Amino acid sequence: MNLFTHRRTDRHLPGRDEPVLAMPFFHRIFGDPLDREFPNAEVAYLAAGCFWGVEKLFWQQPGVLSTAAGYTGGGTPNPSYKEVCSGLTGHAETVRIVFDPAETSFERLLAVFFENHDPTQGDRQGNDVGAQYRSAIYVTSEAQRATAERLRDQFQRDLAAAGYGAITTAVEDAGAWYFAEAYHQQYLDANPRGYCPVHATGVRCSAV
Repeated sequence: MNLFTHRRTDRHLPGRDEPVLAMPFFHRIFGDPLDREFPNAEVAYLAAGCFWGVEKLFWQQPGVLSTAAGYTGGGTPNPSYKEVCSGLTGHAETVRIVFDPAETSFERLLAVFFENHDPTQGDRQGNDVGAQYRSAIYVTSEAQRATAERLRDQFQRDLAAAGYGAITTAVEDAGAWYFAEAYHQQYLDANPRGYCPVHATGVRCSAV
């Protein structure tokens, strides 16, 4: 059990029936509708602190077809950003990454994930503090789970060799995922000078 993740309360805000992001909404980088279906694509759901920087990191990766900022891992339907920040929804700021498995792999995306944040910090990344900033991988299949656990274990060895402590990254089944508000989508493209520092440890993932 991940002690940091399971500090979340089991009593959640009621939320709402309608999403906080109205469709259609078009990706600022790729130009496609954010809810577009991509035949033969796969999806990863990764939480690594503030989703502004995480989304930018992944829209830049080869083989990625679409990204979106959103919320998952909690119990409140269609939560707002304010509600998530209250700590009363249980959600993590999470990026949905749609990728072409012929061009990249879940394993490669996880290496990027681990190398670009500090997964030992628990419910925070730097000055961003709260369970919504936790490190987590939300898997959609047993194959994804096996890959996530293998890379997490190997990166733990890499970090330990560099003097870091225990990884707190949770590997959990993907549940309901909700789009964040419009102003969060591709935020650092719309706001190039926006705040969202990288908290990478500088340790490379030797598993890939």
